[in-house]
Amino acid sequence: MVTIARESRGLTLLELAEAMKISKSTAWRLEQPDLILGEDMTSKLSLTLKYPDSFFYQKGESLPMWLSYRRRDVVAAKVLSQIEANINIYRLNLEQVLTSMQWKEASLPSLDVIKLGTPQECALQLRRLWKIEKGAINNISEILEQHNILLIKSEFGTERVDGRFVMASRKFPIIVTNRSLLGDRQRFTLAYQLGHLVMHLHTSPGFERDLSHEANLFAAEFLMPAKEIKDDLTDLSLPKLAELKKKWKVSMQALVYRANDLEMLTDNQKRYLLQQFNQQNIRRREPPELDIPTEQYKLVRDLITQYRTKQKLSVAKMAAFLHLEQDDFLQRYND
Repeated sequence: MVTIARESRGLTLLELAEAMKISKSTAWRLEQPDLILGEDMTSKLSLTLKYPDSFFYQKGESLPMWLSYRRRDVVAAKVLSQIEANINIYRLNLEQVLTSMQWKEASLPSLDVIKLGTPQECALQLRRLWKIEKGAINNISEILEQHNILLIKSEFGTERVDGRFVMASRKFPIIVTNRSLLGDRQRFTLAYQLGHLVMHLHTSPGFERDLSHEANLFAAEFLMPAKEIKDDLTDLSLPKLAELKKKWKVSMQALVYRANDLEMLTDNQKRYLLQQFNQQNIRRREPPELDIPTEQYKLVRDLITQYRTKQKLSVAKMAAFLHLEQDDFLQRYND
């Protein structure tokens, strides 16, 4: 818990030692599992890292982040450690609430890519199982929450990481997305993480498979089913891509790549369109007037509100129950 607290604040061991005015070797010993912290040292940690004393005595463990990162580039280990630590805090918080509420497990099928043939077929199978209407999905977060998948927005401190999932108590899926995401990228990230959850969580995929690529293929088919979008992908131009973005609620570039994957656009045509993106300076940031509104998550907030109401807890007492300072609790969950 000392490690999680330190990393969640973005500190190295040396930086923690300097902040606490102790040696680096003493700071290192604070994170060893056999050390028993005295009250004075716990208070010092609490003051430095801005967590109540009880935070450091929570039961549980830090789960490693494995296959589910969706990121755009190489990300510094320190940044990833901070993201992972904060996700573990969300997980520990929700495990406490979910256990107390006797929450129903998510209704998630296990879709084996090997048995079904392709990630795209897995996406179509899930749309059928969940009875999703044909065409563009209006609100993907609403669908996920209807199936008890817990969604959280978090400050990642970088634009290079979009999201990831983690399991609470090994049975409650939590998808955490970067608060900075625009609506189109948020929706694709949710679909990408959903792909990992249904295709890879319980099927023991081999190491030779590119699971990130499979999740991308799943997300593209889930949001833009081939049979339903093909007719829209003829004679593409920037103005037409802008109109299709509003219809399908994905980025213009995602539409270009989708058209190329479905052989509705040759490689040369794809390169030409992407060159136009560069010329118009919209490759990294598509026109703001075309922005897809970000989707709002409700389930986690409703869950915490229900628990507070049931237990008749004030905000301060709810924060204490989760081993957080009140300001930290509000920053995390008052979205």
